[in-house]
Amino acid sequence: MMAEAYIYDHVRTPRGKGRPDGALHEVTSVELLSQVLRSLRDRNGLDTALLDDVVIGCAQPVGEQGGVIARAAVVNAGYAQSVAGQQIHRFCASGLEAVNNVTAQVMSGMAQAGVGGGVEAMSRTFMGADSGAWSADPRVAFNNYFAPQGIGADLIATLDGFSREDVDTYAAESQRRAAKSWAEGNFAKSIVPVTDVMGEVLLAHDEHMRPETTVESLGKLKPAFPAMGGMGFDAVAAARYPEIEALNYVHTGGNSSGIVDGSGAVLIGSKAFGEASGLKPRARIRGFASIGSEPTIMLTAPAAVSDKALKNVGMSRSDIDLWELNEAFASVVLRYREIMGMDPETLNVAGGAIAMGHPLGATGAMIMGTVLDELERRDLSTALVTLCAGNGLGSATVIERV
Repeated sequence: MMAEAYIYDHVRTPRGKGRPDGALHEVTSVELLSQVLRSLRDRNGLDTALLDDVVIGCAQPVGEQGGVIARAAVVNAGYAQSVAGQQIHRFCASGLEAVNNVTAQVMSGMAQAGVGGGVEAMSRTFMGADSGAWSADPRVAFNNYFAPQGIGADLIATLDGFSREDVDTYAAESQRRAAKSWAEGNFAKSIVPVTDVMGEVLLAHDEHMRPETTVESLGKLKPAFPAMGGMGFDAVAAARYPEIEALNYVHTGGNSSGIVDGSGAVLIGSKAFGEASGLKPRARIRGFASIGSEPTIMLTAPAAVSDKALKNVGMSRSDIDLWELNEAFASVVLRYREIMGMDPETLNVAGGAIAMGHPLGATGAMIMGTVLDELERRDLSTALVTLCAGNGLGSATVIERV
């Protein structure tokens, strides 16, 4: 019989604009992560020697983000040297996979506690730095019918019939919900303000948000991906999906996830760990799943992986109170909402990555924390967290308050 794994706490940084003029650009990835780890330790009075592992997702594990950044941050944050570190990579789902990795260790009985999380300093690297054979090797790219994610997002809109107004309407709602959550202080207890080397606060609030956004203002933005299509990727899409006459380019910078810097972490452990640490569990992780999906669109896994996770834990869609899906692109969310047949008021209730940004490797851990806070605030019980990821991947996790 498997042991139970519990969430004891979580924290995240605010998200800084992923540009050289962003508030967090001067902070290295390892320091972003270290500040989150220190906060998790200090606010819980945690004896870090009780932890077995720190598993960190990172979607661009190169340069300063390479070299098993988890272990570097464990040492840099002043954790006990006995705590192991592991860096994992499942593109945008990396942070949630890190949580699932620690959960599996605890459930198997091979570990008593650990931290699962993620980090991405997108202002200090470039997207695609680690893409490898998937896109760079012509033989592999040919077999994948490789096209960039933006093409996949517009493919979803084309195949499923989502209009520019549809995706802009969803994006405006994401901005509204995020602004409301910040205004009401709903993120406050879980945010770690990021400081510089002198201890001065650099950022305490998500920097990417545009609360004044409307459907009308979004409608003035030009589509982001026609140039990519013109490079030949529209032909790739048509070869994979010959039923389309032409791509409907509806995605812009305003209805796609924002490029940002950030880090998040989730403290996971057994019942015995909680008793030894004097901590009360906030939720139980019921189970999780991963899946592969069609790699040209590469963004359609969330529905299938959600159903797989629910099946793994003996639950149905009707058993879930809140749903959290990373807002990679608006069409991804609209498709998920339609397939799953859910009430829109139960999905991404605090806003998402369109408004606040998507620090690739960190987002999964961040949104896990967000939905847990919302369960507590609304006095609800269950939630499912899911993300699509590059090359047709997806992950999902089911949690239940205790």
